[in-house]
Amino acid sequence: MNFLCFRYNFISITIFCSTFIFFIFSSLRHILFQSTAWDLAIFDQAVYLISQGKIPNSSFLNIHILGDHASLILYPLSLFYVFYPSVYWLFFVQALSLSLGILPIYYLCQNQGLNKNDSLMIIFIYLFYPLVFNINLFDFHPDVIFIPAILFALLAVFENRFFLFVLSILIALSCKSIFSLTVMFMGLWLLSFEKKKFSLFAIGSGLTWFIVSTKVIIPIFGNNNSNIERHIERFNYLGNTFSEITHNLFFRPTLVLEGIFNLSNFGYLLLLMAPIFWGISLVSLSPLISCIPSFAINLLSQNILQKDLLHHYSLPILPFLMVVVIKTIAQRKKPIWRKYIFLWSLISFIALAKLGNFTSRYLVSLDMWTANTEAINKIYDEESVLTYSYIAPHISHRSIVKLIEQEANINLEQFNNILLNDVFPQSENIKRRIQESDHFSLTFQKNNVYLFQKNNV
Repeated sequence: MNFLCFRYNFISITIFCSTFIFFIFSSLRHILFQSTAWDLAIFDQAVYLISQGKIPNSSFLNIHILGDHASLILYPLSLFYVFYPSVYWLFFVQALSLSLGILPIYYLCQNQGLNKNDSLMIIFIYLFYPLVFNINLFDFHPDVIFIPAILFALLAVFENRFFLFVLSILIALSCKSIFSLTVMFMGLWLLSFEKKKFSLFAIGSGLTWFIVSTKVIIPIFGNNNSNIERHIERFNYLGNTFSEITHNLFFRPTLVLEGIFNLSNFGYLLLLMAPIFWGISLVSLSPLISCIPSFAINLLSQNILQKDLLHHYSLPILPFLMVVVIKTIAQRKKPIWRKYIFLWSLISFIALAKLGNFTSRYLVSLDMWTANTEAINKIYDEESVLTYSYIAPHISHRSIVKLIEQEANINLEQFNNILLNDVFPQSENIKRRIQESDHFSLTFQKNNVYLFQKNNV
């Protein structure tokens, strides 16, 4: 009984502490004006508009938010904003989601016969896996909710709890349309150990959601597959259209092989496996069947952001890597050298997690913090704004926010406020155009920060 009390108390305290720490770090990054429109402002604006009963048309993407990735999970998230609209809810949800992964991981360890010390070691490894810390800093993505959802689904499989499995899969699918492929391949993996009921549901629900989201929801809300076309350029060596890329994947294998076998992909796989290389064995690799879509997309893509531990593209792989490690340890007959594993996890975290940004890169704009804050406070609610990506997440509770980086030649007169900073090269061009117009007045200037507001007619 004492052990049970210790176990539950320790897990609860760990979840609470990690949620608090993750929340503090992501909030501090935002406060220091290091968060960006891509993707924090995009999701914050959408969730805010949903909470206000308005159509969540993204002024950044120029489409309905469901036309992006069919992320239905944003609608229940808007309930937080109904209570009190604040971007910090997204940071809290992200921190809690990443921390909740601890719970199913612990019970998966117990299910596989690991002792208490080994189970706690796996929790430590998960929390100190560099991607977990880095993705918490990288603005907000509903992808993080996929982590605990799919881990609970895996736990449900091993404990034969079908209702929990169904609920977890539905939550996982609601995070992003592309996750339907992961769920489908997870179903194929489940066939390997005779979990027919679970397998059929995963394959069926994944396939159904893939068809509905990509053929119905995204085309309707995203202006005829605009989301797909927006990402085609990442694979343009395979073709210029989705159908052409699909054709070449099957009938031009040399192109595919050239896209996969290169140094950048080797470096990516090295980064992904380095923190847990000791926990990888050939006999335990079968869970990675579920990751085939994610591996294929990331390896074939020419976008370097998909080949690191800083962005969200590798998140669907993480839960299955944890299962591989758990199964590897469970099958080992020799004693585990825990102290060396702990040490390696710490070394990997220090080397690959971006903790050092808080004492270097994030402090660069500290001198402009006061000026940015004062300028933002002068902007009225709901008024349209033209500004920079790093300002957008602080003013995204309105229908129209546009980015100067994207809209250099845009008609300025459609905005009520234009917030500039001389640090950026576009600033001079915008200021020159404002000076040629009689529609704006300079209402604030401090530390290279300029706020122009439309004159009252």
